[in-house]
Amino acid sequence: MVIMGRVAAAQGILGWVALKTYTGTVDSLADYPVWWLGDDKLPWREVSVEAFAVQSKGLIAKFAGCSDRTAAEKYRGLLVAVPRSSLPQQPDDEYYWSDLIGLEVVNLAGVCLGTVDSLMDTGANQVLCVQGESGEVLIPFIASAIKQVDLTEKMIHVDWATDWAAKH
Repeated sequence: MVIMGRVAAAQGILGWVALKTYTGTVDSLADYPVWWLGDDKLPWREVSVEAFAVQSKGLIAKFAGCSDRTAAEKYRGLLVAVPRSSLPQQPDDEYYWSDLIGLEVVNLAGVCLGTVDSLMDTGANQVLCVQGESGEVLIPFIASAIKQVDLTEKMIHVDWATDWAAKH
């Protein structure tokens, strides 16, 4: 399974949910009619997507059998995943955003900057949003900053100083 997002909240009174996606484009999840919902506390289960829509704040979806706000609230906080086999194969130097979430980020001096919490697309490039002890660090996902992504070791090596913001 590949984590593609998270159910953020119930949306309205008709059983819709708002989603936080971990995909390159906000509507990428809509390409998959069946999602898996779960987390480390609840078992994963398959759900069918009846409808979806892109709104100014992101993607909303309606699951089969979810007809009111009370039912939608039960999905809040669950992760959204799809089978890896349903995703296209990536070239060696490209990664699914969901594969980067949770990876440890370490600079060339060996200092851990934190873990990847999310990514954002600025239009010019993607940016890693890294949560560390001293708060959030934003690192552009460009060759000069990202030196190595090691999915096996769950680590990203970056050329990024801990006090980069103070220097610029």
